[in-house]
Amino acid sequence: MSKSLVKNMAVAYGGAAVAAASSTDDNSTRFDMAGFKHIVFFTTITDCADTGVATLSVQTNSADSDTGMTAVTGASDTATSAADDDLNANYLMVEVKNVLERYVQGVRVSATANIAFGEIYCIRHNGAGVSQKAPLSAHSTAAGTPVSVVDA
Repeated sequence: MSKSLVKNMAVAYGGAAVAAASSTDDNSTRFDMAGFKHIVFFTTITDCADTGVATLSVQTNSADSDTGMTAVTGASDTATSAADDDLNANYLMVEVKNVLERYVQGVRVSATANIAFGEIYCIRHNGAGVSQKAPLSAHSTAAGTPVSVVDA
C-alpha cells in the first residue's frame, strides 16, 4: 500500500502577494495546529532591488491573536539581493517541526531596498509514521481537489 503525501497534509493559502517595498512587515493568516505537529510556510520573491533583504519567519501563540505572537528561534529563511532582479522567481521556505503553541503565522519582511513577495502558503502535516485523521479534505482555498496518482 502506498501512502499519499497529498492526502496526508493540509495545504492552505496564507495571504496575498505584497508589492515592492523596503520595509514590508506582512503576517499570513494564523493557522490552528490542532491535530498537526509540523508546519511549512513558503513564499516567492517576485521582484527585488540590489541590496534588498527578503525574510520569511514563523511566529507562534497559544491564542488566536496577533498580539502575543513570538518568533520561533531559528525559524527564518533570508536572502539578500546582490543585483537588481537576481532573486526574482526564487522562494523562501521555513519548516517548524513539533510546534509547541496552537496558532502559527508566517511573516514576510523586506529591508534595505525593495522586495516584492508572491502569495504565501502553508502546509500542515504530522510527518512520516505519525497517525492522523486521513485522508484530509482540501482547505477552503483549494480551487480543485488535490490529486494523488499511484504507479503512473
